[in-house]
Order: sequence, then structure tokens, then C-alpha cells
Amino acid sequence: MTTITSAETESGDMTDVIIVGGGPAGLSAALFAQKNGLETTVFDTDGTWMHKAHLFNYLGVGSQDGSAFMETARTQVDSFDVDRKQGTKVTDVGQTDAGFEVTTDDGTHEADYLVLATGANRDLADSLGCDMTDEDVVDVDVTMETSVDDAYATGAMVRAEEWQAVISAGDGAAAALNILTKEKGEHFHDFDTPADADALFGPSE
Repeated sequence: MTTITSAETESGDMTDVIIVGGGPAGLSAALFAQKNGLETTVFDTDGTWMHKAHLFNYLGVGSQDGSAFMETARTQVDSFDVDRKQGTKVTDVGQTDAGFEVTTDDGTHEADYLVLATGANRDLADSLGCDMTDEDVVDVDVTMETSVDDAYATGAMVRAEEWQAVISAGDGAAAALNILTKEKGEHFHDFDTPADADALFGPSE
């Protein structure tokens, strides 16, 4: 596990939540976190399996090409001003005195919370020191938190075979909700009503 001292992180950009990976899990986590007041940065190299998929089994989506789905998802998180760094690869993650630091080709970035959403690639979780199960997947609890406090893993990283976009999106939401619960000091529920939608976007016609 990499541990970085505060003196080594002075040049890094600080945010509330850093998410590594921009597929359904990463974008779902970003959406829930940012829309509820946490500054969120997503690093995405666009390696998601969604570009090979066509959705017939995603609840609420009758039939949609995976790439078209990703375009809609990105537009949605962008509308909440998520700092989405498309094409930026994270090469390392580590803990600091105050949280986490990720290293990318353009420098270092820091956050209080870390969400890993890198599909079946578990290298970053391994380098962070997250516990693994007997099946060599990242060991998480129901909130998707790993053995490293305030670090979360989602999707195919935490399951040996059950790799589905809808499951991954739920994992991302669970991680963000647990982060919000920690921040607010009470169980947090992201439940919107028609009045909330009218306040954000205006009455529907």
C-alpha cells in the first residue's frame, strides 16, 4: 500500500470524491455525489465494455446501443457540473494523511473519498492494499466500501462473474450514498419527487 505524506501532496488538486472509471458504476457514483453537494472528479479512459453492448436488460431502457447509453449518461452527469476528465489515465493511487491521492499523466489529484470503477481490472485496488476474497475479487461490504476506510470498489471488480451494467450502476449509487451518509452524519436517501424535477428543470409540458 502506498502512503503519501502531506508534504508530498501540496501540489495536488483537492476535491471531495475522486472516481476512477467512467462506465455505469463510475458515472452513477458521480451523479449521486455531485447532485447532493459533493465536488466530484471522474477520470475516464473510455475503456468501458458498454461500447460492445446493446441494452435489452437494463430496467427502464427498452432497447439502446451501449455507446448511445454512455453518451446520455455523460450528458446527464455533465449537467450537474461533474469534473469529468475524459481521456485521463490514472496510473497510481495512494493514501495521504487526509484521504487519497491519484497520479495521472497530468499530475496528482487529492480527495477525501475514492471510488474505483475500473471494470475487472483490480490493479489499483491491489496497489492500495484492499483485501481480496478467495475468488480474487475486491472484498467489499454492502455499501461497496473496501477494507481501506473511505475507499470503494464497484462492478466487475467485486464480482467473479455477475458483470451487468445495471448491477454496476447500483454499486456506484450505493458507494455514493454511503459517502453522503458519512458526510451528513445520518442515513442519506436520494429520493426525488416531481416537485424536485420542476424546481431543477421547470414544469414538464
